Amino acid sequence: MQPNEDARMILETLPKDIAQAIARQAVTAGDHLTGIPALSLHRRHGPTDPVPCIYPLGLVLIAQGAKQVLIGDRILNYAPGQSMVVSLDQPVISHVTRATVHEPFLGLLLRLDLRQIANVASEMETPSTSGPDPRGISIEPLEPALLEALLRLVRALDEPEITANLAPLIEREIAIRLLRGPHGRHLRQLLLEESPDQQIGRVVAWMKQNFGTTFRVEDLANRANMSGTAFRKHFREQTGMSPLQYLKQLRLQEARQLMLNQGVDAGRAAGIVGYQSASQFSREYGRLFGAPPQRDLRRMRGRKQGAGSTLSV
Repeated sequence: MQPNEDARMILETLPKDIAQAIARQAVTAGDHLTGIPALSLHRRHGPTDPVPCIYPLGLVLIAQGAKQVLIGDRILNYAPGQSMVVSLDQPVISHVTRATVHEPFLGLLLRLDLRQIANVASEMETPSTSGPDPRGISIEPLEPALLEALLRLVRALDEPEITANLAPLIEREIAIRLLRGPHGRHLRQLLLEESPDQQIGRVVAWMKQNFGTTFRVEDLANRANMSGTAFRKHFREQTGMSPLQYLKQLRLQEARQLMLNQGVDAGRAAGIVGYQSASQFSREYGRLFGAPPQRDLRRMRGRKQGAGSTLSV
């Protein structure tokens, strides 16, 4: 059998295998943390409404069903047969477009460790990176070897007594395959010293830690060692939005989690995340989530599918 025929047969059978493996672990609709800290599994029993959430640095795979993601003015559709890599924490609006109770949406999110990616890249010969790739998210055809490694990672959950020993080995293999595959150019941009991707990534990390404080865009540009104009350009290329729009989404997402998970009231949550005006907070919250805080929280708590989780793939 020729290599391309092997690959075709693998891609015809393995998606069914990994769908079954995910369904065996995620037996109810929702977002499921696992015994592998970097891995979460996701199941939906029907199409969902568009929901704002934040995709972390990671690898996303859909084993069954389909989903659509809006990043700024870009619309991305992804489904089985594709893999998606997110290179920095990315605010998006996403929704499941194909799922039923009998054929549910099934997917996984594997959070990537940039330090591990850097260590693996330093130990292997990888193609040189030519030219910038400004996309914060890349979607590529799924390679059979990467799919096999992901299947083994999910199946490692079936053996909890050795999961902690197996998982790091398989995660390292996945990092190697990502760097050698079509996502490699995308990831290597993050490792280039003082590349725009790395500079923007550093600022985004700082914003996540300090979103409750007051600062100007010029302060962020200085942190990136860029002019204000260059910073705004590269930031929008990476995230699909302006720095202030990104900051607003960080604040509102954090406020939502504080209210939903810790029982913080709307006024206190607004102050914690940096809002001076409660009415402005309520107004902007309603624009992003489609309802003012109290109504949105009632809706979220009433959802059995957990569609609003920031873990959602």
